[in-house]
Amino acid sequence: MEETEVRVESVREVGPGTVAIELSTPPGFEAAPGQFVVVRATVGGEELTRYYTLSSPSVEESFEITVGVDPDGDLSPWLAALGAGDRLRVEGPLGSIAYRGGEDVVAVAGGPGVGPAVAIAEAAYAAGREAAVVYRDDEPAHLTRLEALADAGADVEILAAGEDDALSAAVADRLGEGRFYVFGFSEFVGAVADAIADAGGDPDEAEIENFG
Repeated sequence: MEETEVRVESVREVGPGTVAIELSTPPGFEAAPGQFVVVRATVGGEELTRYYTLSSPSVEESFEITVGVDPDGDLSPWLAALGAGDRLRVEGPLGSIAYRGGEDVVAVAGGPGVGPAVAIAEAAYAAGREAAVVYRDDEPAHLTRLEALADAGADVEILAAGEDDALSAAVADRLGEGRFYVFGFSEFVGAVADAIADAGGDPDEAEIENFG
């Protein structure tokens, strides 16, 4: 889908300094959890562009992106201040990572990677598959959805930042339980790939999105 305007349905806080923005699904927009969209906005006369991975398990009527809000940032405070009825320009979906319900999953997230990780786990459950979530963050977001997954029987483990040994153990414990979907910044996803390899798995078989 080329760039188009979509309606903001809601903006809600989902964790410390984190908001989830629900957007109306435009005609022809077909996306799967794991893919991302380009968001463009003019703020203070400057054209800004950012990339956000979907954090909703489906896009049937609306879809969601999760935004970490940097008070000193140029775009994220503007996005957080949007309200229902505002308009936002998006393009996509883009990206080769796309969960379509055909397999069990182990979703591993660092920081802002929790959005797509939760979405993929929810999509797996909706498709009748098994799901595990390993999430590392000192200030977790989307706890309500993570708790709902755990209540439904999903394997959910939340780690504090810096718990490198615990992260490696969590990855090793879940090797063979499903395809790994890994989201986070470079250092985090690199550590997860190393943990997969150290446990005897093949990190090349994992779906890994590096946020930079």
